[in-house]
Amino acid sequence: MTIAALAALLVSCGGGNQGKPDFSDNEYAVRTIGVDNASLETSYPATFKGVQDVEIRPKVAGFITKIYVKEGQAVSAGQVLFEIDNETYKAQVNQAQAAVNSAKSQLNTAKLACENAEKLHAANVIGDFELQSSKNQYEAAQAGLGQAMAGLSAAKDALGFCTVKTPTAGVVGSLPYKVGALVSASIQQPFTTISNGSQVDVYFSMNEKEVMALTRDCGSIDAAIAKMPAIKLQLADGSTYSSEGRVVKASGVIDASTGSVSFIAAFPNPQKLIKSGGSGKVIMPRTATNAIIIPQDACVEVQDKYFVYVVGKDNKVKYTEITIDTQNDGDNYIVTGGIKKGDKIVVYGVTKLSEGMEIKPISEAEYAKKMKKAEELSKVQGDGVIAVGKALKG
Repeated sequence: MTIAALAALLVSCGGGNQGKPDFSDNEYAVRTIGVDNASLETSYPATFKGVQDVEIRPKVAGFITKIYVKEGQAVSAGQVLFEIDNETYKAQVNQAQAAVNSAKSQLNTAKLACENAEKLHAANVIGDFELQSSKNQYEAAQAGLGQAMAGLSAAKDALGFCTVKTPTAGVVGSLPYKVGALVSASIQQPFTTISNGSQVDVYFSMNEKEVMALTRDCGSIDAAIAKMPAIKLQLADGSTYSSEGRVVKASGVIDASTGSVSFIAAFPNPQKLIKSGGSGKVIMPRTATNAIIIPQDACVEVQDKYFVYVVGKDNKVKYTEITIDTQNDGDNYIVTGGIKKGDKIVVYGVTKLSEGMEIKPISEAEYAKKMKKAEELSKVQGDGVIAVGKALKG
């Protein structure tokens, strides 16, 4: 009987609210709204691109005969990457050289004929027409030589293009073409891409509303960029990049399809840890001054709207809609409208409240004591139940 009575007593004391404060006395923690500065971090999806990514494409068509580099190899400006079969282009150079030789011979003949015509004209042997015809032939021969020389220069350039070099220093990307492949200037994929990764451009976007707020506060987007703090970069594995970067420029137009403006931030990359084509997140810090900060526990969310219970002078609560900053730390909200400094709100137990309900306000410290007492009682009850259980088994 003693054990049964003890078990009944423990059950009756435990009720169904173990470890939770009892709100049946209408005591609720109330906070008077003040203002403070808040540090926030806003993150934006980002893509990485080397400060100089150069696609390497051949200028002439032909079969690849040699490849001198490997994927991931560091190369310097002017280094040879691959060779294209040049036999056809050598023949074109020889043909162009022969055309130049022929044009020179024709020019010499035309020059002699013109000089002879001038002498005959001076001796009144031929007339003006014959003299002018001779001069025209000489000028045509000069033009013919110029044309042949241009053809020779073009043929030599084409021959030189058979040796493909990189115009910049960097790292060799993928090599989709192998020896024996037929390539040309119109190939769909480049032969490779040379990425200069000493610095990385990080591309991210802000929505139109955010950009308008920046412009309004600073006067122009350029002024806003100049005032932006150093930013951080979160890599794909969740780690934070060791060096900070700076926002350097923004697009001058809004993308109609996304309603956003593209920004570029520059990050140093001396160890080549960031790879061109990668992705991550830009983390931009900002400070909200004179901000109203409330715990998220004080809010009721209904269909993307947020509400709090404001306590009136008669201690009756009013269900009040508020607006909040979209960025938060996971524990608190920054309120942008709906309540003001000096207002009083219920901060805990809001799910027990209803519009117009009269409460007994207590401080958050008193609420904490209430919680601690409930936890201690729960522990005592738990230990008692365990003891009773052992006794019953015994």
